[in-house]
Amino acid sequence: MVGTWINMGTVLLGGSLGWALGERFPSRVREAATAGVGLVTLVLGVQMALKTQNILVLLLSVILGGAVGGALRISAVLERGSARVEILFRGRPLAQGFLTASLLFCVGPMTIVGAIQDGLFGDWSILGAKAILDGISATALAAALGPGVLLSLFVILVYQGGITLLAYLLASQLSAFSPAHPAVLELTAAGGAIVIAIGLGLLKLRDIKPADFLPALAFAPLFAFLLQVLGWR
Repeated sequence: MVGTWINMGTVLLGGSLGWALGERFPSRVREAATAGVGLVTLVLGVQMALKTQNILVLLLSVILGGAVGGALRISAVLERGSARVEILFRGRPLAQGFLTASLLFCVGPMTIVGAIQDGLFGDWSILGAKAILDGISATALAAALGPGVLLSLFVILVYQGGITLLAYLLASQLSAFSPAHPAVLELTAAGGAIVIAIGLGLLKLRDIKPADFLPALAFAPLFAFLLQVLGWR
């Protein structure tokens, strides 16, 4: 898990720096920074969503994922948890920064492939490159959205670190995975749809609950795998 520890270190450093700098800026500057993050987030989401090889897989994954997430009230649960933690940060809002950072740092293909490579071969080079990108992003996000960005460290540890440990345990079954694997591409596309929802929220264009669509990240690779087994394109 060397790659995950390095990734967490850069996010901690970048997020702390961004939080410290953001406190010094007036509200209008922070609002402009939030809008900038929103625009770039939209671009990133579109790039990821276009990775899909079958638009039907993406459509079904997002629809079913949103339905399941809405039924489970995932956003409401996370917001209640954030409200409890906010007490430790003197009432500062955390939910938006936490969700935005967690999703941006964990739904991309570098997370999946890099964590698997780290677990299979001890090769953390992909996660090392991701760590640099995440550190820079954490600085910008924390300056705009506050200390909630730092809470994404726990998500990186559990999600990315968990994939690494799972890959270590299931080495023979996961050795064929690559960035071009259909399951990885469809998971990336579903993640892109969620990132687009985040961007719309940051720009205040639409009040969508991105966390409610998290189950789509499970449906997308499942549907891709089923199509591959059935021989359908």
